[in-house]
Amino acid sequence: MEAIRQPARWAGKALAVLSAAFLCSMPLSGPAAAAGYPERPIELIVPWGPGGGADQLARLVSKLMEPIIGQSIPVVNVPGGTGATGMAKLMASPADGYSMAVYIADSHALLAGKSPRWTMNDITPVAVMIKGPSFIFVKEDSKYKTWADFEKDAKANPGKLKVATLGFGSVDDFSLSVVEKSGGVKVVQVPFAKPSERYVSILGGHADALYEQAGDVAQFLSSKQMRPILLFGEKRLDAFKDVPSSYELGYKIALPQFRSIVVRAGTPPDVVKKLSDALAKVAEMPEYKKFLVEQFGEPTSFEPSTKADAFVKEQLEDMKKATAAN
Repeated sequence: MEAIRQPARWAGKALAVLSAAFLCSMPLSGPAAAAGYPERPIELIVPWGPGGGADQLARLVSKLMEPIIGQSIPVVNVPGGTGATGMAKLMASPADGYSMAVYIADSHALLAGKSPRWTMNDITPVAVMIKGPSFIFVKEDSKYKTWADFEKDAKANPGKLKVATLGFGSVDDFSLSVVEKSGGVKVVQVPFAKPSERYVSILGGHADALYEQAGDVAQFLSSKQMRPILLFGEKRLDAFKDVPSSYELGYKIALPQFRSIVVRAGTPPDVVKKLSDALAKVAEMPEYKKFLVEQFGEPTSFEPSTKADAFVKEQLEDMKKATAAN
């Protein structure tokens, strides 16, 4: 009988070891996952090159969030494909909260196109950090003193004027398409993947105008190298009172440029909450509020994880409507 019991005992021990190994391999959720989190550095992916608005946000968030979360947050730039390359890196990472990505409206716009590489079911918004309008900028000494001047020339010479953009299928593309369809202002888009090249394109004469956010080109505005002639939004901005809004001119397009932080779907809810709570503290810091002002962002830009998902989904619906209208 002892000979029979011995293998049985070993079999029981083996089963216990295998069960423990299986449980260890399973992703934790809830309080168990967040209890010791984070235990190592958290990677923050920027799907764009250095120097742009997304990169600036990531580096400031990393700096301010590290003391709160108790771990380092290295920023990794992975440019390409209007943000798709960086998002592919996030999708290839485990859904454990150790990889985050800066997710902006231009990457989100890809979901409004055909056969997107990811969907809203693949990501979980942790927080919305910035909301703000986009503009059309020209060189300070440009012959186009106002949008009316630019509009007049574009209508007289369809396809002649060049506008530097992020790329086709982006918010830039959607906005300019609406302007063309509703106002007859046909321009040629000149895509620049690198933010720095896009910013200086109008200064070097490679483009007649630039589609961008004011905060991203703040240095050029303060040094009087460029100026805005059109704001994409429902109303004018106090900082640029003489610049007309798209809505007042009959261009019914006002897709705000938002910048958020996302993780892979399936990340434990308590981990998402821990990250969101940390970002909420970042948003309240004087240094971040100063940055928000410099970016011409809305003072109430921040949205926690409990509201960020609905906001991002609403933006996608607006983008799909803009695409359908064209």
